[in-house]
Amino acid sequence: SRELFVLTYGALVAQLCKDYEKDEDVNTCLDRMGYAIGIRLIDDFLARSAVKRCRSYSETADMIAQVAFKMYLGVTPSVSCSSAAGNEFSLILDKNPLVDFVEELPAERASLCYCNLLCGVIRGALEMVHLAAEVTFLQDRLKGDAVTEIGITFLRKAEDRKHKR
Repeated sequence: SRELFVLTYGALVAQLCKDYEKDEDVNTCLDRMGYAIGIRLIDDFLARSAVKRCRSYSETADMIAQVAFKMYLGVTPSVSCSSAAGNEFSLILDKNPLVDFVEELPAERASLCYCNLLCGVIRGALEMVHLAAEVTFLQDRLKGDAVTEIGITFLRKAEDRKHKR
């Protein structure tokens, strides 16, 4: 269940904070773990959602928000495009279920990106469908921001296999 995952996730982050002195090391570890989850989760997502191939970055961002987040976390972030080139998007979460049981970050952990696992999951899943992306937290309610915002910048499409032959 989602609640069990959220509680387990909190325990995981707490243990990582004990294992690593620097927040940057915890953030990196969460991103790597998320990436490993994302490269495996995409198969489940594609099988369960029966979605068609996205034709644009915009469609891909909408699919992440409207289908994937809803399917796995029970929330639907809003999507906004933040670049004229059409390759930068923000997923804005009014509610982030991963922090349901977290009131605030300790003062000594001010640079901790508590939900960095999500960035890794998105990046890993996108890579498996041949879309290179940079995924980062732009705003975080745990750090006093009004919303939680995840930025996705699509870097380039991987070359189609047909052209490599």
